[in-house]
Amino acid sequence: MTINIGKIERLVQELLQELGEDPQREGLLKTPERVAAAMAFLTSGNRTDRAVVINDAIFTQQTNSMVIVKNIELYSLCEHHMLPFFGRCHIGYIPNGRVFGVSKLARLVDMYARRLQLQERLTEQISQAIMDSIDARGVGVMIEARHLCMMMRGVEKQNSVMVTSSVVGAFRESTATREEFLALIGNRAG
Repeated sequence: MTINIGKIERLVQELLQELGEDPQREGLLKTPERVAAAMAFLTSGNRTDRAVVINDAIFTQQTNSMVIVKNIELYSLCEHHMLPFFGRCHIGYIPNGRVFGVSKLARLVDMYARRLQLQERLTEQISQAIMDSIDARGVGVMIEARHLCMMMRGVEKQNSVMVTSSVVGAFRESTATREEFLALIGNRAG
């Protein structure tokens, strides 16, 4: 799927006019072009193939120890207001004979975050992609994020943080596994 950058530029120019701005004033002359490029980048996950992101960076490794990558920065746009939300993602998985090249987990986070998104869906998509890609014994994903749609408008709560989690396989079935994951990422239950 390709996007029509020229059409987006025209729509942004029209939006500026409807907001009472003069798209011909110096500061706004290139705004439609910049916004179109930014939106193309920020929604590029819709046009990205998971297999291309992973790029065969799955390796045979006989281990049943939990693998954790924490504090992966993420930036996304909420689908309700098209305003940013940002935070960090923590991923844990128990391999079943195969592991990811470590950078691929961050790339998967980016791929799913670069869409108009709900944090709840983003969390689920990441965990399911990991589970499906390596047939893991279990996966845990936690996202902590701040939503500008809640901070800049509406209730205007500056210190609010939304936390979502998705646990599948051994992380769902075993309380001890889930608690180990939470302890290792620094978020103890209870």
